[in-house]
Amino acid sequence: MAEEENSSSKPKETYPLFSFSNLNLQGLGFGLFGSPEKPLPPPPPCVEVLLSEESSTVKSNAEPIVINDELTLLKGRVSTFDVFGVANSDLLAGKYEGGLKLWEGSVDLVKTLCSEVREGRLMFKGKRVLEVRCLVSGDILCSQLGCGHGLPGIFTGLEGAAVIHFQDFNAEVLKHLTIPNVKVNLMKKLSQQHFLITNKTDMSISPDVRFFAGDWSEIHQLLHCGFNMDQQKATDDPEQKGCDGYDIILMAETVYALSSLHSLYGLIKKCLHHPSGVIYMAGKKHYFGVGGGTRQFLHLVKKDGIMEACLLAEVADGSSNVREVWKFSFK
Repeated sequence: MAEEENSSSKPKETYPLFSFSNLNLQGLGFGLFGSPEKPLPPPPPCVEVLLSEESSTVKSNAEPIVINDELTLLKGRVSTFDVFGVANSDLLAGKYEGGLKLWEGSVDLVKTLCSEVREGRLMFKGKRVLEVRCLVSGDILCSQLGCGHGLPGIFTGLEGAAVIHFQDFNAEVLKHLTIPNVKVNLMKKLSQQHFLITNKTDMSISPDVRFFAGDWSEIHQLLHCGFNMDQQKATDDPEQKGCDGYDIILMAETVYALSSLHSLYGLIKKCLHHPSGVIYMAGKKHYFGVGGGTRQFLHLVKKDGIMEACLLAEVADGSSNVREVWKFSFK
C-alpha cells in the first residue's frame, strides 16, 4: 500500500495505491508458500462512538479536496504513528485497518454521487444513509461499511440526508478523523439552517448523525437492520415485505479481499431497506495478490439473484488499476 501522504502545505489530489509494502500476508490468513497461518487477534468490540468523543490529543489538519467546480470538501490529516504508534503503515492486521488514508475510491464515489444528483437520478433529502468503508483481514470483517474520512457520507449530509451513520473498524479513526471531518464540513451549513449535529447530548438532533466501530460480523447489532431477507422470501405478507433499514448504503474500497465478500454481502442484506434501498459501491476492478475486486463481488450478487447491478463510472487514470462505481438495487 502507499507510503504516508505528502506533508507539503500545497494540497495535491493524489491517493494511495494498493500494494503489499506494509502487509503481513501470513497474518491475513493466506498461508503463502506453505507457511502456517498465524491466528488473527479477536476483533475489538462493537461500540457507538459519540460525537463528543472527538479526540483532543491528536489534531487533524484540514485541507481541501476539490471534487468538481461546484464542490470542495475538507479532509483531515493525521499520522498512524500519532494514533496507533505505527510508523509508515497502511495495515496492521487486527489493530489498524487503513482508515486514516484517503482511498481513491472514496473520491470516485463522491464524484459519481454528485453527478447522479445533478442529473436528477438521485436525491438524498430525507433519506437514511449508511457509509461503509472497511478493509478486511482474513475472515475477520473490519469496517468504510468502513467510512475512514467519511467524505461520501458528508456529501449526503450537504444534500439533505435525514439519517447519516458512519462505520469503521477502528473507533480511533472515528475519534481522530471522521468526526472532525464531519464537523468541519457540515457544521457551517447546519448552523446556517439553525440546526446542530449532536449525538445523545442535550442539544437537538438534525440530522441524525452517528458513528459506529466494529467488524462486519457483529456490527449489525448496532446498525439499523431491515427485515431478514430469507424471511422476506418465505412470506407473502405485504406489511412484512416493507421494512426499515437504510435507504442508501455507500461503500468504497470494501471488496479487495475475496475471503470477506460473503460476510460483507450478508451485512448489506441485513441493513438495506427492502424493496427500495440501493447500494453505491466504488472499488478497483481487481486487487492483485488478494483475489478481490468489483467483479468478484458482482459474481456473488448475480449468483444470489435478488439484486441487479448497473455500472455508473469507470476510471482509468493510470494512478492504479481500473476503478469502477456500481449501483445495486433489488429486482
